[in-house]
Amino acid sequence: MSRREAELDRDVAALLAAMAFIEIRHLAGSAGREPGGHSEKTLDHLRFLADLCHNLPGVARPRPSTPSRPGASPGSWRRATAARPMTWVWNTAGPKGQAWILRHVEQAGRTWTPPPPLPEARRGPSPMTPRQWVAFLLGRWPVRTPAGHRPLPAEANVLKPLDTETICALHDKARRLRLGLGGGEPWLRAHLDRDGVHHLLPDPAAYYWPGTPVGDTPIGWWQCTALLRMRDGEQVRTMVAVLPESFTALPSTLSRRQQLRLAHRARSTERDTYLWGREHEAECAPEVCGYVPEPGNSAPTTS
Repeated sequence: MSRREAELDRDVAALLAAMAFIEIRHLAGSAGREPGGHSEKTLDHLRFLADLCHNLPGVARPRPSTPSRPGASPGSWRRATAARPMTWVWNTAGPKGQAWILRHVEQAGRTWTPPPPLPEARRGPSPMTPRQWVAFLLGRWPVRTPAGHRPLPAEANVLKPLDTETICALHDKARRLRLGLGGGEPWLRAHLDRDGVHHLLPDPAAYYWPGTPVGDTPIGWWQCTALLRMRDGEQVRTMVAVLPESFTALPSTLSRRQQLRLAHRARSTERDTYLWGREHEAECAPEVCGYVPEPGNSAPTTS
């Protein structure tokens, strides 16, 4: 049934993309009939169609997907969109967009059941797959080199425990050096467990792999996954850019088996600082957690 639903989703995506182009062509052709060109109402509808339908060609004819982190557990969102390719489009369309979708599906005489809501990110790590279990038992480091890239040096294949002061300092350094991943240090300092132990390992996505050109400059830092313990005890993840020499200088005190176990936990934890912060926002106040919001200071986002 799931395979049939996936095929039907792709057919519906192709239909909707065609209908959107027909509407856009009609609206574009109406410019000569409207005094002064397109009205604001027409432009709003064109923007609506573009926002709603720009992902549909990729849903209708998906390219073979290559995971950005080979060997990492597939998240619940990825599994949901694999089973029902229209999941993202439908759940982000809003009432107006969903009404537009259903109207065109009905007019085409199709029978189609919309996908279920987007899954919530699970709390805690995903279970290991059989392949991950074998790799764990054999002591293989889980961060694998993407095709076409050079392996990370041996000193990067380590997971290190950090205290709250150190993880905040790394985020602040990433902000000061404008590395692109990090920042949010005041927010982190207020919301991390002050006495908690956090964990960090180099875990670059393929598009952030060291040496990948960004403009005219190759990436010279390591994208690291951080497993953080928040003030309520929950462990969530985030990403931070760390210079190789900064990571190498951090002490390593865990056994290899502990590192392997925690590396899986860090890489397979779905909830991140953004989701945790969004849930905490309603109760966040200076008298609760000591955080005073300032422009530009918010929960770090993952990438």
